[in-house]
Amino acid sequence: METIERREYSFSYSPETPEDIRVVVGIDFGTTFSGYACASVRTCEVITNTNWPGVNNGSFKTNTVLLYDENLKVSEWGARALVGDTRERKNRGNKSPKPVELFKLHLGNISDNKKPKLPQGLSPEKAITDYLRMMEFTEKTKVVMRQCIYDANLINNIGTQNLQFSTEPEAAAVHCIKVLKDHKINIGDTYLVVDCGGGTVDLTVRKLLENNRLKEPTERSGGFCGSTNVDRNFIEYLENIVGEHAISSLREKHYGQFQYVIQQFCERVKHQFTNDSSDFRTFEFNIAKYCPALKQYIKNPAKDKLEQDDWIIDIYYKNVKLFFDPVVAQILDLINEQLKKIDKCSIIFLVGGFGESKYLQAIIKERFNTYKVAVSPNPVAAIVRGAVEYGLDMDTIKTRVLKWTYGVGAYEKFQEGTDEQSRKNKDGYVLKFILLAKRGIEVDVNQKFSKKLTPKRPDQNKAFVEFFYTPKYTPKYCDESEIHKLGNVEIDLPDTGLNRPILVTLCFGKMEMVVTVKNETDRRTYRSRFNLEI
Repeated sequence: METIERREYSFSYSPETPEDIRVVVGIDFGTTFSGYACASVRTCEVITNTNWPGVNNGSFKTNTVLLYDENLKVSEWGARALVGDTRERKNRGNKSPKPVELFKLHLGNISDNKKPKLPQGLSPEKAITDYLRMMEFTEKTKVVMRQCIYDANLINNIGTQNLQFSTEPEAAAVHCIKVLKDHKINIGDTYLVVDCGGGTVDLTVRKLLENNRLKEPTERSGGFCGSTNVDRNFIEYLENIVGEHAISSLREKHYGQFQYVIQQFCERVKHQFTNDSSDFRTFEFNIAKYCPALKQYIKNPAKDKLEQDDWIIDIYYKNVKLFFDPVVAQILDLINEQLKKIDKCSIIFLVGGFGESKYLQAIIKERFNTYKVAVSPNPVAAIVRGAVEYGLDMDTIKTRVLKWTYGVGAYEKFQEGTDEQSRKNKDGYVLKFILLAKRGIEVDVNQKFSKKLTPKRPDQNKAFVEFFYTPKYTPKYCDESEIHKLGNVEIDLPDTGLNRPILVTLCFGKMEMVVTVKNETDRRTYRSRFNLEI
C-alpha cells in the first residue's frame, strides 16, 4: 500500500484567474544578446524594440553585459557596458571592475569550469535581476527567473499568471507559423526549428494542426554549441601563438582590449564567413592595433617571431574553418538525431543570431540536401516576437512532449530481495518514487495524471506530499541521482485509520503545472502551482 509522510515543504501561490491584460511583452533573455517586443491585445501588432543605449537604431538586441562599480552597483549595461569598461579603465586604471558577461550560463546544467567567474559578492541571481531591471519595461531556471523578474519589479505578484514561460524554440516555432503557407506547409505537415543562439542551440519539431495549432510529436533537444564557441576557438588559436599566459594576462588586466579583440573578429571575420574560400580575404590580426597591451606579456620565442612579422598574425580561411567546424558538427549531430525521430520533415527553419551565419546555413543545406532549409523571417528577433505572438494566443500550443518524468514520494514497506537494504529506514519503510507522468510521452494542454495514496500511520493528522522530477524514465527511489524536488503540498488528515485515501493529481497547463491533493475523506482539495520544467 502506498503511503505518505512528512519531510520538508514549501509553497508557491498564484491567483486563480489572470489579471486584466492589455499589453503582452516578450523578453528574450539570451546568453550573449537580449531583446524584447510587445503588442497590444487590441491590435495584435507586434513591435520589436530597436532603441538601445550605445547601439545604432535598428538592432533587435543588445549585449547581455553589465558593468558594475566597486560597490556592485550597475554603472552601465548592454553595449555601453563594453564601451564604458574601456573608458573606466582609461580613467581609473586596470583595477576598476570588469564587465560581467555570460552569467546566464550559471542557470545551465554545465560544468563549473565552463561557467564565467563572477566578481566577489555577485550572485547569478543578482546579475540577472539587475539586467532585467535595466531593460526598464515600465525545474531551477524558471524558478530563478520568476524570482529575478519579481525582484526587478516587472511583476507585482511573484505567483501571477500574467508571467508565462516558453522555450526559445517553441516561441520560434510559433513565429514561423506566419510563413508556413509561403513554403507550402499544410495541415498535418511537420517542421523542425533549429534555434542557434550565442550560448546554446535548441531544436523542436512541430506538426501543424487546424486553426494554426501546433503539436509536438517528439522530445526537444539542445546543446551548448552556440556561436560563442567559435569565439572561444579563435581565442585558443591566439593562445597557441602568443602563449596562454599572455592571453590570460590580457583578459585579466586589460579586459576592454580583450573584448575588443573578440568584437573585431566577429565583425570582420565571423559574421562575414561563408563556405566559399574565394570570398575570404586573409585577416591581418594586428596586435599593435587591436590589443597593444598584449605585447608586454608575450615571451620568446613567440615574441621574436612576432616582432619579425611586425606584430601581425595572418588568419587564413582554413584557420577560420577550424574555428567553425567543431561547433557546426555538434549542430549537425543535433539535427540528425531529431530527424531520426520523425517519419517526414517538410522544412527545417533556422532562427537565432547564429542562424544568420552563411557558413552554417551552407553546411546544413549541404548535409541535409534532401530537406528544404530556410531562414525564418527576422531570425534574430524570431524568439522574442514568437513569445509575444504566443502570449496573444496561448491556445496555439496543443500538445507537448515531456522532457522529464514526474512523480510523488511515498513510503512503502521494505520488500526483502526487491528493495536495497541501505534504503530501509528504522520503521521498515522505503521512500519510493511513484510515477505520475513519464518522460517522452505527448500530453495535451490541461491533461491530468492521478494517483491514490494512503497514510503511513493510523494516527497521522497531516500529510506532506512531495513532488519530484527527473530525466530518468523509470526511477525507483526518490533519493537516486538526478532526482530533483519540484515542491510540496501540506494537507490535513481528519479522523484516524489507514483507509483515508488521498487523490494526487498533476495537471499540465499551458506553461505551468497545477497539482491538487484531494482528501477523499472530507472532500477538501489543496492546490499549488509549479513552473513547468520543459
